[in-house]
Amino acid sequence: MHKTVVLNVVGLTPDLIGENTPYLSDWTRKHSIANVESLLPAVTCSVQATYLTGVMPDKHGIVGNGWYFRDIDEIKFWRQSNKLIQSPKIWEHAKQKDSSFTCANLFWWYNMNSTVDYLVTPRPIYRADGVKIPDILTNPMELRDELQSELGQFPLFKFWGPFTDISSSQWIADSAEITEQKYNPTLTLIYLPHLDYNLQRIGPDDPAIATDLNEIDGICEQLIRFYEKRGARILLLSEYGITPVKNPVSLNRVLRKAGYITVREELGQEVLIPGQSRAFAVADHQIAHIYIQNRKDIDSVKKLLNETPGVATLLNEDGKKRHGLNHPRAGEFIAIAEPDAWFAYYYWLEDKKAPDFAPNVDIHNKPGYDPAELFTDPAIRFPKLKVGRRLIQKKLGFRYVMDLIPLHGTMVKGSHGRTAESAGSGPLLISNSKQLTQREQTGNTTLHPYEVYQVIWKHMTEE
Repeated sequence: MHKTVVLNVVGLTPDLIGENTPYLSDWTRKHSIANVESLLPAVTCSVQATYLTGVMPDKHGIVGNGWYFRDIDEIKFWRQSNKLIQSPKIWEHAKQKDSSFTCANLFWWYNMNSTVDYLVTPRPIYRADGVKIPDILTNPMELRDELQSELGQFPLFKFWGPFTDISSSQWIADSAEITEQKYNPTLTLIYLPHLDYNLQRIGPDDPAIATDLNEIDGICEQLIRFYEKRGARILLLSEYGITPVKNPVSLNRVLRKAGYITVREELGQEVLIPGQSRAFAVADHQIAHIYIQNRKDIDSVKKLLNETPGVATLLNEDGKKRHGLNHPRAGEFIAIAEPDAWFAYYYWLEDKKAPDFAPNVDIHNKPGYDPAELFTDPAIRFPKLKVGRRLIQKKLGFRYVMDLIPLHGTMVKGSHGRTAESAGSGPLLISNSKQLTQREQTGNTTLHPYEVYQVIWKHMTEE
């Protein structure tokens, strides 16, 4: 099989390639580009699983970045086990065809305990005293020490949160080069998330995004030049585009006011109890799974949410089938936001009763996605001083919480999850090889999301 590298540049769209991305602009002009239709939901875990399996969420089961696990009555986001994907992955098919095939996965999701040969994925150390220490999980295990010895500790707090910057994507790029030189895998998957962050913070129309575009352009140049020297076929793709938003919509507050939500009070704070709630929303950017315990409530919940400002539509069973989302993990309905809106997970009605995880970067405990984690609370007068105090507590070994996050989403300027409004604002795929798409000869180079799998396969197998 041919050496193939897939660069996943999150948030990149045709409209963003231009004067702020000089290398990618030139590289694109020389090679083949295709538009990719937006998956619904256009969110990381669902899109990646579709690209790597060649089937839709109704088959692979990844209906969002998180969902309600009905068997344990818990909402879980950002799980990492590869076993959650219920369909065979491209590297598993490749190994059946060629026993010498190997695959390296650098930070694509569901990378833990995967059947790839080489993996690197974030895996913090959670100490009993509450301290979180940045770290990674690798296979083989000794690669962990080799990478962090050469590159330094993985910059977890620059990977997500209010202090994210280019350093995490740069670390991933450098680790990919080390992995390539050490193991020479046939297929390498590299996740470069940097552009996604400020697109959500400030939106795609803010002139300041030019800096982020230029930074990710530099990393793409580094990796493309490196792998081209090694004779690799290179695919650069993205998962979705970011749309400007200004309207956070808290569906759980609507449901709670109507009597559908049950909370438990814990030391004056409120925690959502999904198993005892008649209906609740699992918010995930611009889509939300609506879980309803008793079918007798379906019509009344549907009417309530259809009348909620910011909700564009609700997918019922027919709608879920139409979009390849009719999987047991999905909600009874799937809400889709208006183009300028997004769904917040908030369920408390008074901020003084917000749970203790709410003002923290706490992606695993929150019952929904929280882009407010990209900001520091403007009500904190001296945030750097507070951060310093917390870091001193950490270094001294004291239990601490990094409670810096606002309890509202009004600062968020970009979101995703809906299908793109235009081809230029949606995902793309660029290749330095002729094996781009079967449709290229007809002049139609728009791919369905599940067809990305076939494009990667052709790059590995065709002359």
